[in-house]
Amino acid sequence: MPDQSKLRLGVNIDHVATIRNARGGDTPDPVRAAKLAEEAGADGITAHLREDRRHILDHDISALMEALTVPLNFEMAATEEMAQIALRHKPHAVCIVPEKREERTTEGGLEVAREENRLAHYIAPLRDAGCRVSIFIAADAKQIEAAARIGADIIELHTGAYCDAHAEGDVTTRDREFQSLREMSAYAHSLGLEVHAGHGLTYDTVAPIAAFPEVMELNIGHFLIGEAIFRGLQPAIAEMRSLMDAARGGARQAAG
Repeated sequence: MPDQSKLRLGVNIDHVATIRNARGGDTPDPVRAAKLAEEAGADGITAHLREDRRHILDHDISALMEALTVPLNFEMAATEEMAQIALRHKPHAVCIVPEKREERTTEGGLEVAREENRLAHYIAPLRDAGCRVSIFIAADAKQIEAAARIGADIIELHTGAYCDAHAEGDVTTRDREFQSLREMSAYAHSLGLEVHAGHGLTYDTVAPIAAFPEVMELNIGHFLIGEAIFRGLQPAIAEMRSLMDAARGGARQAAG
């Protein structure tokens, strides 16, 4: 069983850039947000360079690579353009995500099983360059098995359906999605994959996922940037960090 004390928090700073781009100019600066997140206890920073550049821009990735002392998790679609950018910067990790121009946010997990051969060849140069490769997928055994076969180091489980059901008060769906996340976390770990999770997590939904002993990292962004408007970025992150630590500590005591 993994060391339950090592749950990491990755803070996604995409939507600081969304606000900046709404008006143009240089503020608010996502790099400044990333540095504040570091100070507040973030273990890493996540940034998604979309093909349409709707939030994070190319120069943000360069600036983040130069400024950060914690790892950068570079989210990207499986395109040749993004592969070349990742190979140029060689971030600590790359997370391969599905991407559609018409979507507001990432709507589901990557279809790995259907594109297994292409993705295996796609990620090989990234791994050779020293990047840890993560695949963002639904809590589905078929996709997890395919991720393991193509040589991914990590899977990040999409928690969006669980969080949406919780927000809508749909207890049946919430509990079903939660159970699937629980089972697939354990299954992925049994296959030798490192397990991360993220998408839509809030103060109300984070603790049950943080208590999974197999999960090593949670990536959280939109909610924290929204909370920062009302309470400041560092207090918002510190509260999330506290909830995660309490959940993991409680799980450890229960297991003991």
